Amino acid sequence: MSFSRQIVVLDAADIEAVATFWAGVYEGEVVRADADWYEISVGADHPVAVQRVADHVRPDWPDGQPQQVHLDFFVDDLRAEHERVMGLGAELLKPSSDPDAETGFQVYADPAGHPFCLCWGWEAWREELRQGSHS
Repeated sequence: MSFSRQIVVLDAADIEAVATFWAGVYEGEVVRADADWYEISVGADHPVAVQRVADHVRPDWPDGQPQQVHLDFFVDDLRAEHERVMGLGAELLKPSSDPDAETGFQVYADPAGHPFCLCWGWEAWREELRQGSHS
């Protein structure tokens, strides 16, 4: 199978708030295609869209309403990106026990409750996986 484009679509009742949040995360712009479908534009790419679902039930990770999907973003500077997403309206769900570790993650939610992680240490993490797969 060959894909010409991939886009992650998130459901939300308040698509304006959720699209604005993700446009801020991606440092892109909201494209309001119609009243029920907004896309996030980053240059020529559209990595995320938000569709209106009036009865959307906010995920309550980890113990309540289950998440439907989550996104992982590997960052170079956890502290700076933490401040940035919190300023955009993220909610910190699970802080790292050691933000200075070689690899790790913190779990957040967007304004509609969609979980996402800020992760760090991509190369070290990939190496851990490679080593683990040989044991």
